[in-house]
Amino acid sequence: MKKYGVNDLRRMFLEFFESKEHLRANSFSLVPQNDKSLLLINSGMAPLKAYFTGQEIPPRKRMTTCQKCIRTGDIDNVGKTSRHGTFFEMLGNFSFGDYFKKEAIAWAWEFFTKVLEIPADKLYVSVYEEDDEAADIWRLQEHVPAERIIRMGKADNFWEHGLGPCGPCSEIYFDRGEKYYQGDDFEAGAEADRYVEIWNLVFTQFEKMESGEYVPLQFPNIDTGMGLERLACIMQDELSIFDVDTVKAIRDEVCRLAKATYKEDEQKDISIRVITDHIRSVTFMTSDGILPSNEGRGYVLRRLLRRAARHGRLLGISGSFLSGLAEKVIATSHQGYPELKEKEAHILKVIAMEEERFAETIDQGLGILQDYLAETKAEGKDTLDGAKAFKLYDTYGFPLDLTIEISAESGIKVDEEAFKAEMQEQRERARAAREETNYMGAKETVYNKLPIEVANCFIGYTNLQAAEEIVEITCGEEIVDRAETGETITLFVKNTPFYATSGGQLADKGLAKTETGVMEIVDVKKVVGNNIAHIGKVVSGYIQKGQLADLTVDSENRFATAKNHSATHLLQRALKNVLGEHIEQAGSSVSAERLRFDFTHFQPVTKEELELVEKEVNRKIAEGLEIVIKEMPIDEAKKMGAMALFGEKYGDVVRVIDMGGYSIELCGGTHLTNTSQVGLFKIVSEASVAAGVRRIEALTSEGAFEYLKAEETKLKEIAALVKSDTHQVGTRIEQLLEEIKELRLKNEQLSAKLSGGAAEELLSKKEEIGNFEVLLAETPDMDANALRELGDNLRSKLKGGIVVLASSKDGKVALITMAGDEAIKAGIHSGNIIKAIAPIVGGGGGGKPQMAQAGGKDAEKIGEALVHAKEVIQKQLA
Repeated sequence: MKKYGVNDLRRMFLEFFESKEHLRANSFSLVPQNDKSLLLINSGMAPLKAYFTGQEIPPRKRMTTCQKCIRTGDIDNVGKTSRHGTFFEMLGNFSFGDYFKKEAIAWAWEFFTKVLEIPADKLYVSVYEEDDEAADIWRLQEHVPAERIIRMGKADNFWEHGLGPCGPCSEIYFDRGEKYYQGDDFEAGAEADRYVEIWNLVFTQFEKMESGEYVPLQFPNIDTGMGLERLACIMQDELSIFDVDTVKAIRDEVCRLAKATYKEDEQKDISIRVITDHIRSVTFMTSDGILPSNEGRGYVLRRLLRRAARHGRLLGISGSFLSGLAEKVIATSHQGYPELKEKEAHILKVIAMEEERFAETIDQGLGILQDYLAETKAEGKDTLDGAKAFKLYDTYGFPLDLTIEISAESGIKVDEEAFKAEMQEQRERARAAREETNYMGAKETVYNKLPIEVANCFIGYTNLQAAEEIVEITCGEEIVDRAETGETITLFVKNTPFYATSGGQLADKGLAKTETGVMEIVDVKKVVGNNIAHIGKVVSGYIQKGQLADLTVDSENRFATAKNHSATHLLQRALKNVLGEHIEQAGSSVSAERLRFDFTHFQPVTKEELELVEKEVNRKIAEGLEIVIKEMPIDEAKKMGAMALFGEKYGDVVRVIDMGGYSIELCGGTHLTNTSQVGLFKIVSEASVAAGVRRIEALTSEGAFEYLKAEETKLKEIAALVKSDTHQVGTRIEQLLEEIKELRLKNEQLSAKLSGGAAEELLSKKEEIGNFEVLLAETPDMDANALRELGDNLRSKLKGGIVVLASSKDGKVALITMAGDEAIKAGIHSGNIIKAIAPIVGGGGGGKPQMAQAGGKDAEKIGEALVHAKEVIQKQLA
């Protein structure tokens, strides 16, 4: 057979199905859209669920994709075998109620035997044991001998996911030859790697009901999936995914960095395979805007990256190396995934920063582990608590295998069962947080009952008014024909001038008037089936289905929102110019009142940098750049340098917002016609919202003017308080701060003198308990700091140094206990004393054997607390 590379096979598959009138779609993002049932896309059909369920109308009834996928269920096996991996590409062709078994089987056979020229006698097929139709098509239409058609049971050849669409499937196997297995048992041969499953054709022809009945679908679907790397293994005559060309290139680079030869040392091979696989996942996840964090997708990314970094250390690779490996991933895969090249600077920056952070935390983790081991030995135990091992893993990214290895060097075992129990609890919490619901991971609502795409046309770019027939009304969880005054309803019309919340821009507001009533529209959103829902309340009369409604958008609200949206585009370009091209949008919220922009950056933005950004945006506003909005093919837009958002799925034709060539972005929002209409731009805050993500909040136009006016008013008020004019207020405040500093120093010196005198007076009240001098006393009007300073003074002058002091000031009680080393050896524990007496004064606290403190609120019981303190001391010394 002719050998083909991974990139060639991907291209050949997609071109073949294009020739069969399929729409060739780019891979969807790894981040699921409108699907709460998945953390990451894990199959070719996952992003197409809404088309299969009928919730959305597909762009064409025939589609083909090569989908990037990630599965981490077998992560512990990655590296240990040559076939497990977390990242893979899934080839697929799909029919949404168009062709069915005859065509799907015919084209699969044609692609294998004619395009790839795989010998027909090397191919076997399996069918569901009750699917005579598929078996007959294989035998009669494609002339596959009956002995090479294997019938299998429901567990192997019937696809279903709870209730909903399901059906039998047929799999195509490649025969690697008798050198792997010589018997007649097909399943045993498959286990022995002789028969390798390559392509699964799913015939979605039933709807599984709650009763367990399988009801035939009126329009059955086709969903096929073929792992690209596995196909490459067949075409390149390799057993392992780590030996196919694009993956091998990464593997070879790992070996070069580690100065190791593959297949010479099994332990090293495990690490080589782990790094090779994980860097692929990490690179693709980062290209889709996922950032390392401690939860959700970000946690998966962090875990994969740190696992790869850890195995780099095991191989002896010094320093950071993963961003360099990511460059190899980009070089080998950008033909199929151009976003890798487009986001290269961002990808490399994120990976480098996270690897550097891991280097710091793993060193910190080593120190904590040594403390844990010392504690374990001191307690006379030979096993480290699994909860502590899990904390190291969860908080510091410290791998369990490393904890086990280092612990063993100290003769300590690790309670792995307790560790696993902690891990299971975390998984259950995550599962609960995901709210397992229906097939799409979302709760059914009244909107699921509506026909799809009956009310989904937005005409508001050029129109703020329209007269449209009301096609549907919902109230609560019911579809209704009429709504009365005071009822909150959702209204649907075929064409609407109202912008629905999307792309970070909040919805329009306005009114819907009929001949019988008025509805105030307060929100607009896209719901199931791509319908546009107008949400609000009937404020007078009644609204009825079928009536003609005059729809009017609040023009002032729309214009103010457009100012903030256009300013957001200027802000993103200015951030890239000032901070670097690694800046990518990580979220935004644009309303009439303000704008919020989240972006990827890995350190605080300095005051000087913020000033430069703000100045550049205002300069572009002042220049009065014309804002040109055009629709064009996506390839043409990319040639112009148009910026795209992470995770967005764009069609062949896109909407481009061009602000005088300064900022060019793909965007579906509403905008101004000239940057001068923004008026003024003012940044009001900048902060971190997640690891590697910063947030800027800003105001424009009247909002900015009002903000500056309020700031000016505050400045005048401050100037009046410090008896200065506004121009000299800074200097005046500096003078006052210096005076306060001098007064504080004098106060501390005076307090020290008084404390010394008070100490001498209090020492006369000391008493002896056992072999130690003990002082229990109340001192008036001292806060915790002064009390602690006095306690230090007293402890140094007492034999054994046992001090219990109490004071009340401004209605608050302060308690402090101190003890010297000899007293501690004799059994004194300041923390336990405080725990015993603090509740008496209505407080709580604690501390170490040497010193402890607490607060309280019942000053009348200080005497009782001191009496009890003496009792506790006597017991500790007994």
